Amino acid sequence: MVELGFHVSIAGTIDKAVDRALELDCDTFQVFTRNPRSWAFRELEEGEVGAFREKRGRSGIDPVFGHMPYILNLASPDEGVYGRSVDSLRVGLGRCSALGIPMLVTHVGSHVGRGSDLGVARVVGALNAVLEGDDSGVVVLLENGSGSRNKVGSSFEELDRILGEITNPERVAVCFDTCHAFAAGYELRTFEGLEGTLESFDAVIGLDRIGLVHLNDSVGGLGAGIDR
Repeated sequence: MVELGFHVSIAGTIDKAVDRALELDCDTFQVFTRNPRSWAFRELEEGEVGAFREKRGRSGIDPVFGHMPYILNLASPDEGVYGRSVDSLRVGLGRCSALGIPMLVTHVGSHVGRGSDLGVARVVGALNAVLEGDDSGVVVLLENGSGSRNKVGSSFEELDRILGEITNPERVAVCFDTCHAFAAGYELRTFEGLEGTLESFDAVIGLDRIGLVHLNDSVGGLGAGIDR
């Protein structure tokens, strides 16, 4: 069975996300576990963690997905941004583990003009460093990029390069975003186009590595590199 859902708000306390998902008749849902546009965040309170787990258990909604903040850049050549991004991913895994969320989506990031080889190496280094000391079991889902300038992970081949260098491969998979794929030049408008794109993904990475699909439309044309 295909499980469908939405990204829902955590306004108020995070357990209210379950209420909102139920109102939308979701089979599954995704949340930010913290402010998505700031490095700063508040700690989760024990009561809201317990309420989230209890509500989700009663709801029957499963699985639930977390999403990292937009400001994360695991490919950054800047040591300050890179260090904060690595630390934030580590915190994100901990928050998902506490909430009983099994998978965490993250954007891969931008090499900021320094080249894809450096970007891939930075992402691999970040993931391996974080996962080496983490026993949460939470799976990181790398969201494919939109093909915009300097983005890492927009092509299936580049994602495969990253996945191939992860020391704990069972802890990393892919979130396939349809808007991003279309913006990066992968045809999805026709059955034949979709079939060809999925066959390409399967040949390069493997469809079994997809943990989640973000089913989004696109305001831009094929290959426009517009993430909207």
